[in-house]
Amino acid sequence: MRKKDTVTWNTMIAALVQRNQYSEVFKLFYQMQREGIGMSHFSVTNVLSACARSLALEQGKQIHGHGIKAGFFSHLYVASALVDTYAKCGLIEDARQVFNKMSTRDVLSWTAMISGYAKCGDVESGRELFDKMPERNMVSWTAMIGGYSQLGYGEEALELFYEMQVEGMKPDQFTFGSVLKACAGLAAPKQGKKVHAQLVKVGLESNIFVASALADMYAKCGIIEDSRYVFDKMPKLDVVAWNTMIAGYAQHGFGKDAVKLFEEMLQAGMKPDDVTFIVVLSACSHAGLVDEGRKYFDSMARDYCITPKEDHYACLIDLLGRAGQLDEAMDCITNMPFKPNANVWNALLGACRLHGNLELGIHAAERLLELEPQASATYILLSNIYAAVGRWDDAARVRKLMKDRGVKKEPGLSWIEVKNKMHKFIAEDRSHPQTEDIYAMLENLYEQMKEAGYVVNTNLVLHDVEQEQKQQSLSHHSEKLAIAFGLISTTRGTPLLIIKNLRVCGDCHTAIKFISKIVNREIVVRDTSRFHHFKDGLCSCGDYW
Repeated sequence: MRKKDTVTWNTMIAALVQRNQYSEVFKLFYQMQREGIGMSHFSVTNVLSACARSLALEQGKQIHGHGIKAGFFSHLYVASALVDTYAKCGLIEDARQVFNKMSTRDVLSWTAMISGYAKCGDVESGRELFDKMPERNMVSWTAMIGGYSQLGYGEEALELFYEMQVEGMKPDQFTFGSVLKACAGLAAPKQGKKVHAQLVKVGLESNIFVASALADMYAKCGIIEDSRYVFDKMPKLDVVAWNTMIAGYAQHGFGKDAVKLFEEMLQAGMKPDDVTFIVVLSACSHAGLVDEGRKYFDSMARDYCITPKEDHYACLIDLLGRAGQLDEAMDCITNMPFKPNANVWNALLGACRLHGNLELGIHAAERLLELEPQASATYILLSNIYAAVGRWDDAARVRKLMKDRGVKKEPGLSWIEVKNKMHKFIAEDRSHPQTEDIYAMLENLYEQMKEAGYVVNTNLVLHDVEQEQKQQSLSHHSEKLAIAFGLISTTRGTPLLIIKNLRVCGDCHTAIKFISKIVNREIVVRDTSRFHHFKDGLCSCGDYW
């Protein structure tokens, strides 16, 4: 082709965008300018699309400048593409300025703003725009539902999902993916099963994207058997599907199952990615599979040309730390090829709390406070370590430092789904309509537990107070209140699923083992670390967590 006109250049750029070859898009665009080929609004729109997809902010700003000089931003598609670029790159105020200056707006520009607000964590502004939209399509509904799911507003995501269908919109694979994520976050298996039934009706159960989200939902709702069933029914498995199932086993503490599945993945010829190794190392950590974890970490660079990142090192530190190999964990941190991040020091600090290593724990906490001075968990863990060895003055000093810096402790919260409704509890909660019955059930359980040999572990209470006060403090933790409510609200033998926003404490872990045997029920607790399956007085973690 001897001479290329603007149409030819635009066609070539558009083709490169579709192939995700963004660096080539930018090269071609700059070459087009050097050769004096006039830009059109199609050129600018396509290049901005490449900027948005690749998060190429600097190139986006340059295109913005060129477009202003050429007067292209009065064109709807160009302006919408610029809004999308700034929103995806996290510059929500710049996106809003462009959006506000648009004389006319289409669904794309509205939806780009909604997604941008969700990315920046401002779901309220996103919903305000959503409600003002003159018209909505499936993409805009999905963007709002996805924003809610992404930011932990699961109940709002479900409400909007059902409202969307009332208005005649049919959910697509991405909508189902977002709403399944909401069910997973809420640990709402009944809602999840309803969504499952819907997607079967529309023939999406074999879609790999939806099926992976479905498997993840069941795993995070504590039903690992159903997660595996969905996985086994997938007609074709990609690396995301394998990672999802391995992660499910890891979250439930079934390390050997996770390792077995990983080996099956390799035998099937599927190449693992960096996420695969994060979930496998996590599985080894939760199950105490130290030798296997070391082997897989070493194989990353050697066998798969994957350079370990901070998260992989954090998993390795966690693996070694949980197993009590703190010196080796510290050596690993010292010899890391980059400066350790907060996740690495968090893993070490947690291990120091577990094994009572005060000196190393203080060192890890100091590094963490330098990186994240507003993270309440660091102060709590350090205070925990001091309290465990009876150094109450030091524990109080850490608490005072936390208060002086304006750092607030995240309150412990537990919830349980009963009859399609979420019931939430905090420690010492007396706001529930059935409070009297809940506390009566707890009192009855404690009498039976003590007869069975249960002793309150008051060493875990951080305050230097009388023994009776310590026992009172522990007896009304949020997860115990949620369990008591579940027992009085469901039929005998019904398994209970409790979700907690913090790590379950040692005393509650012991108490729930006793309760599961007394009431002859399976009690599943999901905390920030993992799942605990309590049955017949035992826990699936084997007291290793």
